[in-house]
Amino acid sequence: MSAGPLRRTGLDTTVRDTLQDLADHLSLDIRLWLDDDQRSVCVWPNEYAAPLRGGRSVRLRGRPGRSYRLEVSTRDGCDPGDVTDLVVNAITRMLEFSQEVGFFTHELSERYEEINLLYSISETLGSVLALDEAGRRILEELCDVLGARRGSLWVADRDEDRLLLKASVGEDGPRGPIPVQDGDAVTALVFREGRPTIAGPDQLGVGSLPGVTLEADDSILSVPIRYTPPSGEARTVGVINLIGRRHGGIFTAADQKLLAAVASQVGAALENNRLVRQSLQRERMAREMELAHHLQQKLLPEVERFGRARIAARVEPAELVGGDFYQVLRLQDGRIGVMIGDVSSHGFPAALIMALTMSAASIYANEHVSPARVLREMDDALMDELETTEMYLTLFYGVLDPKAYTLTYANAGHPHAFLLDRDGEARRLEATDPPVGFAGPDAYGQREISWSPEADLLLLFTDGLSDTLTEAGGAPGEVIVLDTVRERREDGPEAVVETLFERARNAAPAIPSDDRTAVVVTGG
Repeated sequence: MSAGPLRRTGLDTTVRDTLQDLADHLSLDIRLWLDDDQRSVCVWPNEYAAPLRGGRSVRLRGRPGRSYRLEVSTRDGCDPGDVTDLVVNAITRMLEFSQEVGFFTHELSERYEEINLLYSISETLGSVLALDEAGRRILEELCDVLGARRGSLWVADRDEDRLLLKASVGEDGPRGPIPVQDGDAVTALVFREGRPTIAGPDQLGVGSLPGVTLEADDSILSVPIRYTPPSGEARTVGVINLIGRRHGGIFTAADQKLLAAVASQVGAALENNRLVRQSLQRERMAREMELAHHLQQKLLPEVERFGRARIAARVEPAELVGGDFYQVLRLQDGRIGVMIGDVSSHGFPAALIMALTMSAASIYANEHVSPARVLREMDDALMDELETTEMYLTLFYGVLDPKAYTLTYANAGHPHAFLLDRDGEARRLEATDPPVGFAGPDAYGQREISWSPEADLLLLFTDGLSDTLTEAGGAPGEVIVLDTVRERREDGPEAVVETLFERARNAAPAIPSDDRTAVVVTGG
């Protein structure tokens, strides 16, 4: 069978294997043809196969502009009868799966570009003190990624009840302030209502964008900049506008979602800028770190009952922000993804890597079933950032399958991962690979072990917790952690985690404290 034609027509290994299995096990002759506007080519079993005589021919859906035609007959050329429906259903599902894989691969590529954009903006906001300069850089990157011709960033002057232009890129636009109560201006409307808007050419009036000359096909994407304090209600502090697309068309909902994420970061930066003007340098830095801590904690998922599992988790950074994190994911078919990571530092640099890692984890864990493949993709995505910052991270990712009673995991150098059975016997889930940042091109591997929701407890923690519990001349911290889990196990995961962190707060560690994290998973 020739591999070249199959690659050109996009028939992947899963579809080929399914066709082969059906033909072998059901003793069938099968032909799969790809038809488009210009040609018809047989993509199974090969491009040289002739049409079948007898049997049945069924048209299958394909991508726009092309379709598949399936021919099925018995080996002696007879009508296969009801077996045809089985073959059609199986191949239809496989073709749809193949198309979805292609779609999500494209989405993943775009999402990675968005992650890099958000990471770059975080760096800009963290390194550029002048808000005007930071705003201009952010608008330039936004216009580049979203293909916008112009952009502007407006900040509220609440004393005067108006919006002031803080930064702009592209062609000249209005420089003066916009009254918040302006009834025609889109910028003022978005600020007052606190809701984003996408407006096409037919929706924009003369006063929609004062001072801006609109072309016939111009559209506008306008998003409020909002700030959510650690306590109290969120408030709108400005507006970001993108005007016109270089290649025409209207901005999309995906563009709006990305711009809203950027606006959230800008909102935090605007609040920090206000604090700078009101406080001394030390007070300003303290408030910035408190805000960063609040935002970082928001990234961590809320744990709850996941089907047949109960989960409790907590992160306590050594400083206001840190590099420890956990991730809990509700996967398909009732499976549960559990991840813990420890960046090789703490403080703000580690927090940036932590945020990027969590974003990548959510993308790849929902894209791939294999834990090893998830870690491989995450390693590739994080490689440049880890090299630039000279950091690495230990990472454990396990997938619990309550139906199959299995735990499949990949462990990139994370030492503290255990499975405790009903009697409290602890089994260490050994590393399968070096930490992320050190693994070579041939990593990663994975292992599968049995897991009983009714009897087993999954325990993950970082060395900051065990090191804190290690007292001079006393038992090792890891032993104390395991003994604590055995002692409080019957009281549930929440009680286990609470007791661990209570003992850590009361401990007198022999070494400096690091970020502390623990995750406990038991049956429901």
